[in-house]
Amino acid sequence: MAQRMVNCVMLKKELPGLDEPPWAGDLGQRIYDNVSQQAWDSWLDHLRMLINEYRLVPSTKEAQDFIAKQMEQFFFGEGSAQVPGYVPIK
Repeated sequence: MAQRMVNCVMLKKELPGLDEPPWAGDLGQRIYDNVSQQAWDSWLDHLRMLINEYRLVPSTKEAQDFIAKQMEQFFFGEGSAQVPGYVPIK
């Protein structure tokens, strides 16, 4: 079976897409339609940082709402929040 290709909104080129929508609702469908696997992997790294730095509990509604907002900004807006003073581990 051929890999599904998308015109990635983040990387501005045609790349392999996700196998299924990664999030419920309209946001998940927009990501599925417009975001490559490579860009999604970048989001997952960013999400780990957000969860750790903000000490989010992903099972809570508050954390899910925050994550959804950050995800939308990351892919379709001005970019997700940067944690003040955060230095990535090399």
